[in-house]
Amino acid sequence: MNIKLTDKRALRIVFMGTPEFAVATLAALLENSYVVVGVITAPDRPAGRGRQLQESAVKQFAVQKGLKILQPVNLKDSHFLEQLNALNANLQIVVAFRMLPKVVWQSPEYGTFNLHASLLPDYRGAAPINWAIINGEITTGATTFFIDEQIDTGKIILQQELEISKTETAGSLHDRLMLLGALLVIRTVKQIENDSVTTSKQHVMPSLKIAPKISKETCEIDWRKSVDAIYDHIRGLSPYPTAWSTLMNGNDAIFIKIYSAAKQFEAHNFEVGKVLIDKKTMKVAVHGGFIQLMEIQLAGRRKMEIQDVLNGVNFSESAHMA
Repeated sequence: MNIKLTDKRALRIVFMGTPEFAVATLAALLENSYVVVGVITAPDRPAGRGRQLQESAVKQFAVQKGLKILQPVNLKDSHFLEQLNALNANLQIVVAFRMLPKVVWQSPEYGTFNLHASLLPDYRGAAPINWAIINGEITTGATTFFIDEQIDTGKIILQQELEISKTETAGSLHDRLMLLGALLVIRTVKQIENDSVTTSKQHVMPSLKIAPKISKETCEIDWRKSVDAIYDHIRGLSPYPTAWSTLMNGNDAIFIKIYSAAKQFEAHNFEVGKVLIDKKTMKVAVHGGFIQLMEIQLAGRRKMEIQDVLNGVNFSESAHMA
């Protein structure tokens, strides 16, 4: 008796995303010969001093590849929904986009799934990469899950773990998770294509860790914290949006961004926040040791290595962090 194997599903994909993080996944879909019938991304926005309109990273890539692009302001707008339905997609993939209304995510035959840069349910929210490092985690990962009515709560399809090094920054972890996530999406699409998906429910524990949007207030350094906590805070916000503090230099209050630092464990009797400077180094006294500043940016100046800063700026012996 001849047994006919089930044919693979013919997928017609709509991809939704905006920043650079999403580009690697879109590129991987095309490299694996999947049919992307449309790309949904954010509208062009004014940016920079000239306030010129800037296209999202996803739009720039989609234009290069000749893909159909939609840039809705309102995801519930009837005209957008007509355009979306006209694409006749049967699968939607979301990477670093915004919350979708039910009328959008429930429409494709094979569903809508999202790539999230954490091991859900931990680090639900807008900034999982930053918060994993800020909180001193040694592992993180990526998750694909089917979207439901709440943010980052849907049934998990696949997860893959990734180690975080002791010197990792948000920037380097972003790049590694971007590539890992793209591979995880391809694995997920292959399962959907072969009708072999199995999902698991997210089990939320009382100790759930969250990843809310990063604000300017979040980025301010609290010098009263431990050496490790301050060090993790700096690398978890580097290179963007960047940890900052106010440096009191005599009567001048100087806004300072700190891109990289080193930590030193050492007993001392200095007041917390005291800035110690010699010809080559600049460090801040904290509980249990010092934070040595390596690369900073003073208000009105470019980002510089600390020795270049010391060569051009005179600091008071009483300098301290506010």
